[in-house]
Amino acid sequence: MKYQVGDEILVLQTNEEGRVLEILDDQMVIVEVRGVKFPIYIDQIDFPYFKRFTQKPKEPAPKKEKVFIDQLPVEKKSQTNHIKAENGVWLTLLPKYSLDEFGDDIVDYFKIYLVNQTGDSLQYYYQYEKNGRVDFELKSEVLAHKDVYIHDMDFSDLNDYPHFSIEFSLLKKDDKKAEYFESQLKLKPKQVFNKVEEIKDKNEPTISYMLLEKYPAREKQLKQADNMDLSSLSKIGYKVIPAKKFKETLPPVRSVVDLHIDKITDNPKGLSHYEMLQLQLKEFEKWYDIAVINRQPNLIIIHGVGKGKLKEEIHQLLKSRGEVKSFVNQFDHRFGFGATEIFFQY
Repeated sequence: MKYQVGDEILVLQTNEEGRVLEILDDQMVIVEVRGVKFPIYIDQIDFPYFKRFTQKPKEPAPKKEKVFIDQLPVEKKSQTNHIKAENGVWLTLLPKYSLDEFGDDIVDYFKIYLVNQTGDSLQYYYQYEKNGRVDFELKSEVLAHKDVYIHDMDFSDLNDYPHFSIEFSLLKKDDKKAEYFESQLKLKPKQVFNKVEEIKDKNEPTISYMLLEKYPAREKQLKQADNMDLSSLSKIGYKVIPAKKFKETLPPVRSVVDLHIDKITDNPKGLSHYEMLQLQLKEFEKWYDIAVINRQPNLIIIHGVGKGKLKEEIHQLLKSRGEVKSFVNQFDHRFGFGATEIFFQY
């Protein structure tokens, strides 16, 4: 490792000096610059000594003349009026800057907005997580072609695995459109850092992430044939549900499903390992089908680590499903290696 804890460093993109606080791995360290701690890749920092020997002495700033109140320029309009977003619903980050000792802009925090560039007025349930714990939540609404301020996020929060979860529903219900739509967003420090530098170069005020392109239509239901008589099935004990009402009988969709046996049954004692596995696979099939019916973009299945039998069975099933685009079992700060994320294609 090129750096050690306590080493003085220079952030190449901002020309700021700081020091190394912690070594995360062979590619990333945590540094402190002007009291702000954040993660950074080692290829984006260097030792500051060459800069110190080659830079010219800083000339004293010219004495400022007095400015009287009638000479002050008119204050610019709020940057939120210049949020650039195309059609869709966007989560927008407005960086708020301060000047360092070299006169360069550095980000102190972000103001977070929800921008609705669709013709639908929406209700939303917003959750913001840091380190796997909910730090802020809000239930409110955003009108068509309007934006709303939600909260501030410190620049240093990028080190805490920020995760956004937003569930949308129509402010005015429409039987032709879905009951609700759920969207997830995870921010990666390096990507946000690069985007900040990009909008500086382009002189743009905000960073935007699309959450919803167009509010989805309700899935078409199979119509019962006029000449199909199902009364005989009802008479012998079957529950007959009209096709157009079938979806209403399903439980609400979930983006995360926990298959631990104590989450499925209140009385797991006395069950054999085989019986537990069958219950877990049945529960998996249930939520998998609900996800496909509702055309969810992704689904997280918590199967735990253990001996890996449940994970293995689920992965074998996923390999044969045509609507599965891909699935991945990688480390997640919320579940470790005990969960698989499924991505769908329709």
